Amino acid sequence: MITAASLNAQKSKELAQLAKKRGVTGWHSMNKGDLVKALLQVARNKRRQSVAKKTPQRPATGRATTSKAAKAVASESTIALKLRQERQQQENLKNLALASQVPNATNAPTKDRLIVIVRDSFWLQAYWEITKASVDRARVAIGTHWHLAKPVLRIMQVVSDGRTSSIERQLQDIEIHSGVSNWYFQNPTPGATLRLAVGYAVGQDKFHLIAKSNEVTPAQNSKNQRDENWTDITNDVERYFALSGGLDESVTAELQQVMEEKSQQSVYTPAFERLGTALNIGDEKFHFQVDAHLVVHGSAADGASVSVGGQPVKIKTDGTFAIRMKMPERRQVLPVVAANRNGTQRRTTVLAIERNTKVMDPVATEPG
Repeated sequence: MITAASLNAQKSKELAQLAKKRGVTGWHSMNKGDLVKALLQVARNKRRQSVAKKTPQRPATGRATTSKAAKAVASESTIALKLRQERQQQENLKNLALASQVPNATNAPTKDRLIVIVRDSFWLQAYWEITKASVDRARVAIGTHWHLAKPVLRIMQVVSDGRTSSIERQLQDIEIHSGVSNWYFQNPTPGATLRLAVGYAVGQDKFHLIAKSNEVTPAQNSKNQRDENWTDITNDVERYFALSGGLDESVTAELQQVMEEKSQQSVYTPAFERLGTALNIGDEKFHFQVDAHLVVHGSAADGASVSVGGQPVKIKTDGTFAIRMKMPERRQVLPVVAANRNGTQRRTTVLAIERNTKVMDPVATEPG
């Protein structure tokens, strides 16, 4: 440690060399007293610097602490944002009503609909429309188990119990997701009568039903190939309508409505005559069957309502309408009534139709 006494005990030459070594400016022209003062000042400055290095400096404005806290908050915000995005993505996958928001959709559905269309013996197509209100009701009904809920298509086999009623036996659940409204699936039991249900499954036992489909019985000998778009249905809408149970009087009206919307044509057209051979492919016997249906069609003023035989008829945007009806073996009188928008005018056309079918005796000839 340098002190004034230790420096005064040294000779001027020694003090000059020490001052040179310590970097004292002008040491060569200083006398002994000046050298002592200069060396003491250098020693004091060195001690101050040493103490300053050992003492941690507190930030004058707190910016360093604030910066670290800001980084920590930013890191937590990023993680929280990712978690929220992940939860929102999972929630969106469950929301079957989001199918109405895909680019090709124009309007949100106003009611729940599920239909199944027979593409061939092995493949079927499901189409559904689910409203936001139904998804909200399912969320409330399932409650705290909503995070376990999975949107599914449930395939059921319709089996008669030997009386007038029938039971539905669960065959398979197909997990689906939002953003789509079509699903192709393989027929699990060819030849059996099937029905679909769409809803949310929670575990193995609980199922919240939203909508059920029409019943279908796919033929076992169909050789048609699967077509994965609506275009092929449009090209032969009558055949697909019949294959999917459209000729059954008990079939839901949703099948007809959806197929007419997607094909943009009425299913009641003379093209129905093609169904006879299309439904009997692969029959090696001499099969011959003739049937007839009545097709009533026409046009009406904008906003008018039309009924045929008391049954309301859907009018297209261009004002035309068409309806196919069974033609029984008798005479029938069908009033076709049209009324304007406010009901102040009414016009009626009466059709008198009679069917009299006679099956002639078959004629067989010897070969050759």
